[in-house]
Amino acid sequence: QVQLVESGGGLVQPGGSLRLSCAASGTIFSLGTMGWYRQAPGKQRELVASITSGGTTNYADSVKGRFAISRDNAKNTMYLQMNSLKPEDTGSYYCNGDIKTLPGGWFSSFWGQGTQVSVSS
Repeated sequence: QVQLVESGGGLVQPGGSLRLSCAASGTIFSLGTMGWYRQAPGKQRELVASITSGGTTNYADSVKGRFAISRDNAKNTMYLQMNSLKPEDTGSYYCNGDIKTLPGGWFSSFWGQGTQVSVSS
């Protein structure tokens, strides 16, 4: 089986920074595109940023210039550096990864359990 485990959430003041990590473990043959999603109370889950296995990145307009996504393929780990945080960044942040578990198989989507980010003074 595959597990995605997020870490690094917490409470921070507006203007502060946090760095989230997502570690993938288990039976992983190939790790494809990975992404960070967030869900605020009463709102739908939305894509924050994504990164392909080759390093191509994509960001939601609301976080461009403030957040940076990266990955370490050797460690099967993805990161989200969040700077200049705003109260509207508050929510549960989820890691998602497209993972192939068998050499001849196809990519399936896996989710982490989420980590809470709260931005408040």
